[in-house]
Amino acid sequence: MADALKAEGNKLFAAKDFNGAVEKFTQAIEQDPTNHVLYSNRSGAYASLKQYEKAAEDGTKCTELKPDWSKGWGRKGTALHGTGDLVGATDAFEEAVKLDPANASAKSGLQAVKRAVEAEARADGMDDPSGGLGSMFNDPKMMEKLANHPKTSAFLGDSAFMAKLNGLKTNPNAMGEAMGDPRFLQVMSVLLGIDMSFGNPGDMGAEGGATTKNGARVEEEDEEMPDLQPASKAAPAQPKKAPEPEPEPESEPVDEEALAAKKAKEEADTEKAAGTAAYKKRSFDEAIAHYTKAWDLHKDITYLTNRSAANFEKGDYDACIADCKQAIDYGREVYADFKIIAKAYGRMGSTYEKQGDLANAVEYYQRSLTEHRTPDILNKLRAAEKAKITAARNAYLSPEKAEEARELGNQKFKESDWPAAVEAYSEMIKRAPEDPRGYSNRAACLIKLLTFPSAVADCDEALARDPTFIRAYLRKAQALFAMKEYNKCLDACTAASQHDKDGKNAREIQQQSQKALSAQYEAQEGESEEQAQERIQRDPDIMRILGDPVMQSILQQAKGDPKALQDHMRNPEIAAKVQKLMAAGVIKMGR
Repeated sequence: MADALKAEGNKLFAAKDFNGAVEKFTQAIEQDPTNHVLYSNRSGAYASLKQYEKAAEDGTKCTELKPDWSKGWGRKGTALHGTGDLVGATDAFEEAVKLDPANASAKSGLQAVKRAVEAEARADGMDDPSGGLGSMFNDPKMMEKLANHPKTSAFLGDSAFMAKLNGLKTNPNAMGEAMGDPRFLQVMSVLLGIDMSFGNPGDMGAEGGATTKNGARVEEEDEEMPDLQPASKAAPAQPKKAPEPEPEPESEPVDEEALAAKKAKEEADTEKAAGTAAYKKRSFDEAIAHYTKAWDLHKDITYLTNRSAANFEKGDYDACIADCKQAIDYGREVYADFKIIAKAYGRMGSTYEKQGDLANAVEYYQRSLTEHRTPDILNKLRAAEKAKITAARNAYLSPEKAEEARELGNQKFKESDWPAAVEAYSEMIKRAPEDPRGYSNRAACLIKLLTFPSAVADCDEALARDPTFIRAYLRKAQALFAMKEYNKCLDACTAASQHDKDGKNAREIQQQSQKALSAQYEAQEGESEEQAQERIQRDPDIMRILGDPVMQSILQQAKGDPKALQDHMRNPEIAAKVQKLMAAGVIKMGR
């Protein structure tokens, strides 16, 4: 959405509909508030509308988001020139030229600001050694200004220099001789409130890194609007006398170094395009050769990330990782787009995952998300973390070690060392998680430790692995009885009875059922009819039985024929439900 709005804004800008362009760029910024190109474009549109304050705000935001981008500093310089801030405009244009010595627009803007400063200086009498400068040195606050400015505060400690400076108050014609000392130029800068020291833009810095867009595997350059012409509004002070006609600007000397860098970049991009074409044809060796040549011609992080993609598809994972590391290191040096850094980390994660190194895969997926969060890498991280846990668990499995832990648990149980027995059975569960005995045995220990809910949970785990494990049903019934969950205890006994095919556990099951029934009857002693009704209505299990249409029919039939109830109780499920109703006091026999 942001890219589409930016494209519409660019079209409107080209058609000189600057208000429409501002609107589109504003909408794009709402969609993608961290895109420095959008602020640059809107700054250009505002400057075309001569709304220089707003243009300066956007230019400043652009340089904050992308401090190594020459064009952003050029936008800021143009806007500040328009506001009349000649010192700020000079600093911005000089930074632009420093980042990109071949930036013709920034050079032109810098020269325009210089001419505006010179015109302002002439208007203040700076070109008349016997005229207006004497008043500057007679300023009563001169010493205070010099002491408060970092560039001139140290001069006050030089008595010889200060003597010369004070001499200019009475003899401004000595200015020609004084100008031989560069410190006087700094003093004049502070007293006039303008920056009169300009460097040689052709000698500043090295070429800045290219802004790139991290879309598919092979990156392309960001789209940006054409450069605007420097602001026509200079806002100098009104001259005290008509300035002399300015000479035509001399043509700049050819910057051979900049031309060579530009040619190398063009050749490198041609190699990159050839590599991309080969990559799409799955000719990975050819693609790698082209990307390598592009990197040798010109240093651009995208050449390395593209080469890593080709090595990944080729199956040369070590080379892929090496390319990604080199790309990240170089990207840090040139302050490359964090999205490309994130892509390199993400590709390293994918490569380690291919190699089965899940620990490193998780680490580099996390690093990628730290740089830039994308759904694709987030999903890969979650899958890798899950696979890592599964692999670690599977590596720990050992039937032999599980049996050793079970025997140790049995020994500790006999010694009544319940905590140690729990620890041993827990180790058994880790070594053999599908063996129900580990859960059931641990439940027995937890019952001894009076940790009944955890014991019930362990019994359920055991029964999930073996639904016929009667010992787990009985231990669950024991824990539920201790929790005074008598109806659930009866359910566990009923389930145990259903699976006790040979009747070996019938006596123990019957005893547990009777204990639960007796406990229910005792809990109801002394209840009034009203209290009994309230208790029954609070019991969801009893209310569920009473709401069963089949049970309603049976109970209606039993009212007229009590013997019919005996016949229905031959069905174990019906018998269990009737037994619960009797224990709850819903059915009262012999009364």
